[in-house]
Amino acid sequence: MPKLPRGIQRQRVMKAFRRAGWEIRPTKRGTKHTVMVKEGVEGILSIPRHSTIKVGTLDRLLETAGLTVEEFLRLLK
Repeated sequence: MPKLPRGIQRQRVMKAFRRAGWEIRPTKRGTKHTVMVKEGVEGILSIPRHSTIKVGTLDRLLETAGLTVEEFLRLLK
């Protein structure tokens, strides 16, 4: 099983989730997270507004999104 790469840029992570069908939900000005939602999925993805996303955070996002590491790595390309 491949490991998640370290230090993936936030914009690349969000682009991969958009490819998987997630959409950005508008939030209040000044929030520290970007919220993404997907039709038919109960949970939300709360992506911190840091330049890179930590591996542990990304792991939890994948769990919520129902994606495997392999699927996510394919979406990153």
